[in-house]
This record gives sequence, C-alpha cells and structure tokens, in this order.
Amino acid sequence: MPTSPNARHQAQHRPFDILLCPLCHDRLKPVGQALRCPSRHSFDIARQGYAGLLAGNRRSTGVDTASMVQARTLFLQTGHYAPLARTLARLTAALCPPDSTVLDAGVGTGYYLAAVLKALPATVGLGLDTSPYALRRAARSHARAGAASWDIWQPFPVQSHAVDLVLNVFAPRNGPEFHRILQPSGALLIVTPTPQHLGELQRHLGLLSVDPAKEQRLRRTLSARFQPDHTEALKYVMTLTAQDIEAMSFMGPTARHINPDVLRRRIALLGTPFQATASFVVSVYRPR
Repeated sequence: MPTSPNARHQAQHRPFDILLCPLCHDRLKPVGQALRCPSRHSFDIARQGYAGLLAGNRRSTGVDTASMVQARTLFLQTGHYAPLARTLARLTAALCPPDSTVLDAGVGTGYYLAAVLKALPATVGLGLDTSPYALRRAARSHARAGAASWDIWQPFPVQSHAVDLVLNVFAPRNGPEFHRILQPSGALLIVTPTPQHLGELQRHLGLLSVDPAKEQRLRRTLSARFQPDHTEALKYVMTLTAQDIEAMSFMGPTARHINPDVLRRRIALLGTPFQATASFVVSVYRPR
C-alpha cells in the first residue's frame, strides 16, 4: 500500500525528535514548517526538508559548494562506492536494535545514511552537515531520514544518550559529542581512507594524499572515551571513465586546491578506462 502524504510527513519529522534548541538547549518540536522550543525560538524547515539550525555567526569553513555536491552525487551514482555502503549497512544491522536512531555526523548527500536505513526497516536517521546543498539531498535520501544544518566541531543540538549509533564517513570527528549523545550500549562507526586509496590517481593528478598516521591518530583521539570493538579493511579495484575521475576529483577537498582546467588536462592524459584502488578502514568503537 502506498505511503500517504501525511504519513510520509510524520516519518520525516521523527528524526527531529532528538533535537535541542541550539540557543536555550530545550527540546524542539515541529510546528508547521518550523521547529520551536518552549522559549519560542524558531528554526525553519526548508522546503527541501532539512532544518536550519545554524544561526547568527555560527558558520564553519570548508563548506561543500553546489558544484562539489553535484560532483559527489554523480560519482556516487556510478556505484563505485557501493561496496562500502553495503559494508556499513551490514555492520549497522548487527549493531542497532529494532526501532533505533542513527545520527550521521557529516552526512553529505545522505548516500550512506540511506543505505543504512534500507537495512533497518524500523530505524530513523538524522544527518548533520554544514552544506545546504548537501542537506537538500540528504533530507530526501530516504523516507526515514531527516537532516539539519550544524557545525560538527560545535556541541551538537542533540539530546544526551538519544542515539544508538553514530555514523561518521570521511567527516570531522567530535569525540566528546559522539560520546555524549550515544546510548551507553551504542556504537560509533567510522570510515577512513587508507594511504593506498586512489594512490594511482594521486601520482598522476596531484590529488591530496592520505596521512599515513591518520588511523593511529584517530584511535588516540578517541581513546579517552571509546574502546575499539571491531575493524575491517575494505579494498578493491575500480575501473573508472574520464567522467568518473573528474567527478571524484571535484567532489572533495582537492577541488579547492587544483585549477579545474589543469585537472581536466591531466585526466585527458591518463587514458581511460583507468584502474584505481579503493581502500578504506571501517572501525566500530564502543563508549567507555
């Protein structure tokens, strides 16, 4: 039976149930096309479905632009990162109880959050990100997904111990806030690229490389509040077209460091199809 418009509207509001007012820290409730607290602070829900919680001078650097988000959408649609999405869905299904809540910190377009929610029929997900261009897509990535604008480096406008799993894929990590919002029995699921990730393209195109000490630094940063529970390495070869390589190059930080025309000339010299390695570490942490 098709989902009624009213039921879909209610499903989209469910992820907002864990939100707090970023000004007075009281609970927010949906009122029409806004979220409001008892002190009458109000935050609009954009027509695309995400809640705008960033106010005043609360802005962060490095916000993904419209062109970066478009490039990411195009690349993810190719399916080259589908093995990673399937891995996250499998792990989350084993980690989360029925009717759970997932928070994706740095949700981007919602690609991975949607994959997780598809594997968990009774679970709702909330994504936080600073980019309005990404949030527009994240809010519509799944019927049980919600999205809100927020700077991951700041204290989250989320109730304490309200989340069963925090998902963090290629995004900043706020260990103290991850710990605060997680249930004591919850889990933190993090994805980081390894130094081998896209190594072939780094050499030819001058893409930003991955710090070899990244994984060790991650564990050290989280060690005061989290203990490692499970780690998986995921490595495979992608066969990329010139269009795939261009979209992948422009969807991340490299887009801010290389002139687009220079990058396109380098891609043209590669010869395609081109094989490149995808290499990730997927780690599960438990709160101490």
